[in-house]
Amino acid sequence: MHLAPIQGARVWLAAGATDMRKGFDGLARIVEEKLQRDPFGGQLFVFRGKRGDLIKALFWDGQGLCLFAKRLERGRFVWPKAEDGACVVSPAQLSMLLEGIDWRMPERTTTSEIASPTAAG
Repeated sequence: MHLAPIQGARVWLAAGATDMRKGFDGLARIVEEKLQRDPFGGQLFVFRGKRGDLIKALFWDGQGLCLFAKRLERGRFVWPKAEDGACVVSPAQLSMLLEGIDWRMPERTTTSEIASPTAAG
């Protein structure tokens, strides 16, 4: 999944668990009060529920607040601990997070490898 409106925007993960019953106004209030940020500043704010299988993302597109939600059918989203407050992630890390991949320590290849085609079964 690609969030086109957020290209170039700073992405913040709100550490710890968030009440996923909150909508636009409740999440914007968390951004202002707990994260000390402006929810209308063009940044993306991502929140995770207590069970870890649901996230919501809030961002301002210049005309209004937008809210995106995703629930994993299996697994949990990797998330910073509650005492971390909030952390900034790159667009690549956000993409991994949305796919359910551990974005904190991705492995980089040090040499070029040629991908071999797999046989269709």
